[in-house]
Amino acid sequence: MYVMNKTAIISAIILIIIIAGVAVYYASKGGGKTTTTSTPSVSATASPTATGATSTPQTSSPASTTAPATTTAAGERNEVCVVYDIGGRGDLSFNDMAYLGASKAAKDFGLKLKEVQSTSESDYLPNLRTLAKSKKCAVIVAVGFLMTDAVKKVADEYPDQLFAIIDGYIPDKPNVLSVLFKEHEGSAIVGALAGMVAHHYKCKAVGVVLGMEIPVLYKFEAGYYWGIRYGEKIYEQHTGEKVQPLRILYTYTGAFNDPARGKTATEAQLANGACIVYNVAGATGLGIFEAVEEAAKKQGRDMGPPFAIGVDSDQDWIKPGFIIASMMKRVDVGVYTAVKRALDYYAGKVTKYGGILELGLAEGGVGMSRLEDLETFLEIGVQAGKIKPEQKQEIYEKVKKMREQIPQWIWDEAYKLQDTLKTNKDLEVYGVKFSDIEKMIPLDSKEIAKLREIFKVG
Repeated sequence: MYVMNKTAIISAIILIIIIAGVAVYYASKGGGKTTTTSTPSVSATASPTATGATSTPQTSSPASTTAPATTTAAGERNEVCVVYDIGGRGDLSFNDMAYLGASKAAKDFGLKLKEVQSTSESDYLPNLRTLAKSKKCAVIVAVGFLMTDAVKKVADEYPDQLFAIIDGYIPDKPNVLSVLFKEHEGSAIVGALAGMVAHHYKCKAVGVVLGMEIPVLYKFEAGYYWGIRYGEKIYEQHTGEKVQPLRILYTYTGAFNDPARGKTATEAQLANGACIVYNVAGATGLGIFEAVEEAAKKQGRDMGPPFAIGVDSDQDWIKPGFIIASMMKRVDVGVYTAVKRALDYYAGKVTKYGGILELGLAEGGVGMSRLEDLETFLEIGVQAGKIKPEQKQEIYEKVKKMREQIPQWIWDEAYKLQDTLKTNKDLEVYGVKFSDIEKMIPLDSKEIAKLREIFKVG
């Protein structure tokens, strides 16, 4: 057994007293709190990435998977910026639809709307650059295929700026969203309507007047021709009559903003037996409507035939009684969706912004106008100063009356096709399935020529 001597015992007691004294001293000074008070400080400085993303989201790469915060879009980049092409606002069609979508997005998301009008093609680059330099735009929307090259250039110059282009195909830039539409789907519906209505009125021909010859218009053509032949097939099945195939006429005017050319082209088609002419020419199409109305009135009619078919927006009100329906290309839906996607990107809800956004029947991006659509577009006409508010009901009643003179089964078949093509593309006419046309897109001049031959156009 180990026994301590007296000196060792005293030394141990002194050491214990010293340790106890030190412990009491630190306890009295609160030294035990050192660890807990340091924790929040460390935590605040341990997340530099998150802090930086919040303060400088506009400098984040669009390709980055670290999305900036919503507050940046709403705070620093708080504008929806729209650049119109030379067609411009007031076309009651493509550009006015873009405005409709942009203004709704601005209102819904608490942003300002900034619009810039291009008066010539040389304006595209400076207009886009000016907006990009401002660093105020959550997204810059270029309205129209004609701005494709300008958007490519400015998107490279300002990689931190988000862009969207309507009808332009720029698939490989992370800061550009290309908004495309399945025009062939919507055109097939109005084509089927044209085919059935033309035979109902014992017409010999139908036509289409187009703007500039660009690939996107080939999609309109292809769908329209397919639809006409499909409508003839349905007409035969429903009535039991053997029909003589309609002659199909087409004319490229070379312009989207020249109503005089549209009128001249339409007058020529009417003279060749057309009783329905599809407008695929933007503001040039206003001349189509005039020509159709004048031709009907010369025959003592206050409504068609002949008829026109509107495009892009619901144009049925522009010449009530003479525009049988419109192929609604919902540019407003495309612009609105592009703005929302930009904000979702800033907010981190999506990790990628750029690419292709294609809207068709299933997405509500295209379709044939209904009477229920008319009210919204009558209001656009009021805002454009084209009609007076007190005229709205009169116009509505006349469009309704015109529609009622067409057998209901024709409308039912057209809208039935609209529903069917959302899910079934195997419908076939003249040996061409609708899915065959889709596989050919983007069409070039040789392919559209081949389709014209198959559908016996011209």
